[in-house]
Amino acid sequence: MARKSALARVLITLLSGFCLLAMALPVQAASEPFDIWLTKLKTDARAAGIRDTTIEAAFAEVELIEKVVSLDRKQPETVQTFQEYMTQRLPQALVDKGKALLNENRALLEEIGAKYGVQPRFIVALWGVETRYGSYTGGFSVINALTTLAYDDRRADYFRGELLLALKILDEGHIPLGEMKGSWAGAMGQSQFMPSSFVSFAVDYDGDGKRDIWTTKADVFASAANYLARSGWKYDETWGREVTLPAGFNPSLIDLKVAKPMAEWQALGVRKIGGGDLPGRQLVASLVQPKESRGQTFLVYDNYRTLLKWNRSTYFAMSVGFLADRIGDG
Repeated sequence: MARKSALARVLITLLSGFCLLAMALPVQAASEPFDIWLTKLKTDARAAGIRDTTIEAAFAEVELIEKVVSLDRKQPETVQTFQEYMTQRLPQALVDKGKALLNENRALLEEIGAKYGVQPRFIVALWGVETRYGSYTGGFSVINALTTLAYDDRRADYFRGELLLALKILDEGHIPLGEMKGSWAGAMGQSQFMPSSFVSFAVDYDGDGKRDIWTTKADVFASAANYLARSGWKYDETWGREVTLPAGFNPSLIDLKVAKPMAEWQALGVRKIGGGDLPGRQLVASLVQPKESRGQTFLVYDNYRTLLKWNRSTYFAMSVGFLADRIGDG
């Protein structure tokens, strides 16, 4: 018995050591020391046309951030039901603030909405879901975060590309180095654009020569609207609606890949909440049941698919749609 206890203690000690070692694992480079890797990166940046002064300033005090690696490794939790997620992410205070901000910025939002073909309530909803209307945009140095992830071996190629684009953004003078803050993954500003999204979609709407998604509302709104518009947004459609299904409904039809005109869904017994007929307009739509939704079902349109291009999370796209519906016209 004593022998078994001693063996157990040894095993526990060994396991504890392994756990501590795992917790302390540093950034794992694929093949070479950081200084050599950084020298090669600087060479690539120069070849991309980025000035030496920008490169040297960006990396003068560069550091690898262990917390960034930890967050990147962390597996997303799926303990929340869809209903719990929506309740937590879309409190009434967020809706009320969204209504107030839509009214406060109505002239600008309507101007931008008309130019890009995006309803103002969706611009405001994205703003609210992404950063609580600019109140939380992330406190990580974008250069340090992207450098960490580019040097790490898990998704090195992707983040190396994002890092080079971040240097390009600095080189063009859109934001000072010290103010280039964002999420642990390098998503920036009030619209939480990755550098590649910034380069593709960010807009200098106020014409000051900078695409400022950090502090300039006009640029934030126009950049979000431009992203949606160029990703296929339709101004004369909404995102979707909650529906009910008849008893015995074929579950294989509940799939974003299955698209049918509204009349076909009506014929299959799909109805509005409350039992009313579906709209007579023959939009092509699909049925979606978010994971852990307890059977809650939505009939979604092309704009829902566009929201998924912004963020592939079903919960994210639904939260934007829900918030836009609750904000309404202010």
